[in-house]
Amino acid sequence: MLRRTTVLSFVGLSSLALGLSACGSDSLSTSSSSSSAGQSSTTSSASATVDAALAAKVPAAIKSAGVIKIGTDATYKPNEYLDADGKTVIGMDVDLFNAVAAKFGLKTEWVPSSFDAIILGVNSGKYDMGISSFTVNKDREKEATMVSYFAAGTQWVTQKGNPSKVDPENACGLNIAVQKGTVQVDDINARSKKCTDGGGKAINVLIDSDQGKVTTMVVSGKADAMLVDLPPALAAVDDTQGQLETLGSQYDSAPYGYVLPKTGSDDFAAAIVEALKALKADGTYDQVLAKWKTQDGAINDFAVNPPVNS
Repeated sequence: MLRRTTVLSFVGLSSLALGLSACGSDSLSTSSSSSSAGQSSTTSSASATVDAALAAKVPAAIKSAGVIKIGTDATYKPNEYLDADGKTVIGMDVDLFNAVAAKFGLKTEWVPSSFDAIILGVNSGKYDMGISSFTVNKDREKEATMVSYFAAGTQWVTQKGNPSKVDPENACGLNIAVQKGTVQVDDINARSKKCTDGGGKAINVLIDSDQGKVTTMVVSGKADAMLVDLPPALAAVDDTQGQLETLGSQYDSAPYGYVLPKTGSDDFAAAIVEALKALKADGTYDQVLAKWKTQDGAINDFAVNPPVNS
């Protein structure tokens, strides 16, 4: 499952959400062409090494099109976000799966979508896949086939110095921001219920579908803190040049999964696992993660529908 001045003016605050999802970065051995803002971008590898055995496992419809159409929430830097042109989707997830697609001799088309609509879009045929930092859990494995490729936990983030004195274990009555459709929504709602069950004030949960806007709530003081996956938490701290800080350590680390249709995708999912293993073996996997400073989330046990605790 979603990073310019030290002091933000009113105008700077209003544009922070765009800035958090529109910073440029060189891509890793890729070239791309894009349509208008908010629409899809198509990317192909400039140094593709096709594995014929893996390419043979590509579903016929995708093989015929030559392109894997991918639904993604492009607000989650550094994993998936819009480049400075406001059109091209870039990030760790993009670079890594473009390398996977190259093993199949395919291009990728990254289509921006709201996070909570992606799995439905995959199962309806709107997208061939969903790639958007999806934490693998039992509920999602009931809805889709998932291929693990990374791991991350939840991180609390506050304004620098934690002026609201946020205690993650007792945030009752505080304003806490989270992105719509994420595991963090369930997390903060459970914490709020614990507050009210104990006679305390409920947590005021602030939800937005755009992670950049969630971050802006904390910078502006509208929210006392936010919950978000570790990679975008670190990126938000970096992008706001010290206006934010992490609080405590990440917790509940779990695998991220590529989302494929619930039925009829087992062979393709297994082939993606083999492609990831090949990229791990030749160093590409670690190179991509190092580029985006996400190497702490590297895994070795790529799997289709990996066992999870919740």
